[in-house]
Amino acid sequence: MALCSGPHKAGVSQSLRDGSLQVPAAGLRRLPARHVPIVPAQPLKIRPAPAAGTVTPAATAARPAASASAAATATAAPQGSLPPAAGPSGSANDFANFKKAAHSGANIVPLVQRLFSDQLTPVLAYRCLVRDGDTEAPSFLFESVVNGDQQGRYSFVGAMPAKEIVATQKRVVVMDHEAGTSEVSEIDDPMLVPENITRSWKPAAVEGLPAVFTGGWVGYAGYDTVRYVYGGKLPFSSAPVDDRALPDMHLALYNDVVVFDQATKIVYAISWVHVGAKELGSDAALREAYDGGAARLKHLSALLNSPPPPLQGGEVGLALGQRPASPGKSNMTREQFLGAVGATKEHILAGDIFQLVLSQRFERRTFATPFEVYRALRVVNPSPYMVYMQARGAIIVSSSPEILCRVDRQRVVTNRPLAGTRRRGASTEEDAALERELLADGKECAEHVMLVDLGRNDVGKVAVSGSVKVRKLMEVERYSHVMHISSTVTGDLLPELDSWDALRAALPAGTVSGAPKVRAMQIIDELEAAKRGPYGGGIGHVSFTGAMDMALGLRTMVIPTNRDDTTYKYNRAITTATNETRREWVMHLQAGAGVVADSVPEAEYEETVNKAAALGRAIDLAEAAFLGTSQ
Repeated sequence: MALCSGPHKAGVSQSLRDGSLQVPAAGLRRLPARHVPIVPAQPLKIRPAPAAGTVTPAATAARPAASASAAATATAAPQGSLPPAAGPSGSANDFANFKKAAHSGANIVPLVQRLFSDQLTPVLAYRCLVRDGDTEAPSFLFESVVNGDQQGRYSFVGAMPAKEIVATQKRVVVMDHEAGTSEVSEIDDPMLVPENITRSWKPAAVEGLPAVFTGGWVGYAGYDTVRYVYGGKLPFSSAPVDDRALPDMHLALYNDVVVFDQATKIVYAISWVHVGAKELGSDAALREAYDGGAARLKHLSALLNSPPPPLQGGEVGLALGQRPASPGKSNMTREQFLGAVGATKEHILAGDIFQLVLSQRFERRTFATPFEVYRALRVVNPSPYMVYMQARGAIIVSSSPEILCRVDRQRVVTNRPLAGTRRRGASTEEDAALERELLADGKECAEHVMLVDLGRNDVGKVAVSGSVKVRKLMEVERYSHVMHISSTVTGDLLPELDSWDALRAALPAGTVSGAPKVRAMQIIDELEAAKRGPYGGGIGHVSFTGAMDMALGLRTMVIPTNRDDTTYKYNRAITTATNETRREWVMHLQAGAGVVADSVPEAEYEETVNKAAALGRAIDLAEAAFLGTSQ
């Protein structure tokens, strides 16, 4: 393993490995917050299941009403399907085995249909579930590229959540789409709402399902959810101006999920059925629950087996490594940003902090749709966490390389800081030379070591004493266009805690805040122009097993929706050569730079511009490919 060279690393590597650096105990506090109104839930659009042999336009997937005959057809394999996955005793896709699973102590049981993936991709599957113009339907598409050029094994698609939780400061709206209800409450820590629901889950262990996310919560916990944790030290009243009115947290509960296994070429259509005291007390009620799940599964499989909707093609004709001339208009002037860097350095010299990550937000306007931009981003910047997510108030398009918080089924917590960057070389020799240069850069390595120590501290808050380990230290990871220094910190989660506690401890990552974390965030509140929103928070999922995988909200575009105020009036439109009318979209690209004592303000400014411009290249490609513009 290559380590940094230079005097800054003396003694650091060994102390990180043997645990001699102290991890202070820290209690996680929760804060009161102000009341902020929220837009009530809108009714979701319904799509009927297609009849056999019919072709219907793609639309948002719907939950059909359960019927007495649904169970009889649930296991009938549609065209192109495989036999159903094995259940607790043979198959969970028949009522006898479903009943056995329900009475074994489980309160959620999956029904599964396996399909061939030969004629289906994750992008097409998403379009089978959500029609092209339905940009407000909560839904998601997760994909992955590892090591810069290898497709991740699993992809995930979902639409039509059963519930949604929307938190703005301490006001929480819980929308139950199955019951048709909406409840509003106020709570100091809104994360307790999904956490309490998660703790109630007891999923059935079904053979044949991949040991990955197959259903549960999907959404984001924005940067400002850290204010739920640190109480009066970071009140919402001290936050920068909120100019977008986005929720601080949005989570949707998906009982119906599509999982692609790229290795086996199998698509899993999964519908989870919730079982309570009512169902366990009556065979008729249990049968009704089973019939409902079977009907949903049949409908989901039918959508995936129906002819896919048309997907516009396009040529990848741009030089992808060439950055745009500008990432767009910033919410800070150049002079304001340089002044903020200067103020940060004064805090460092005064001993308040060691490092601070200062960011600015750029705005691009485009007639390319968010989904087209996502398709382009997959080409421009393939990353471990590729995300297209339609949430309340915004669409999120992301290509994050970094874990914020991961808790696996064995309750191992993982924190994985990425810091220190070089571009990829044009040849193998240049690539190796750039790696050596990166590991010899004292500033880059010193910043990374600080972040590793922060990661140890975050994991140590929730881990069993003595279990915190630095599994990998300062290794170089390669991505499509850049390489980063990476380290991996793990620990065993305390028995009385869960993945939500691990998330609270991790928020926000040191790579988007600084060190010491709380004081750095207080200074960020003073210096930045607006609330960060999803940028710098966590984007990902929590499964029915309680496992969590949250990516850090970096390399992320936030596209506000449902806006009709003077700031974001989507009042422009164009008509294409094919008489297609397109609306204009506002896309926010936020990027930060780590400021330390010897930082050059102009260099830190250029770093944020370059990062945002590189992300904006996906917008350029989408416009060139799907609108026919030239860049």
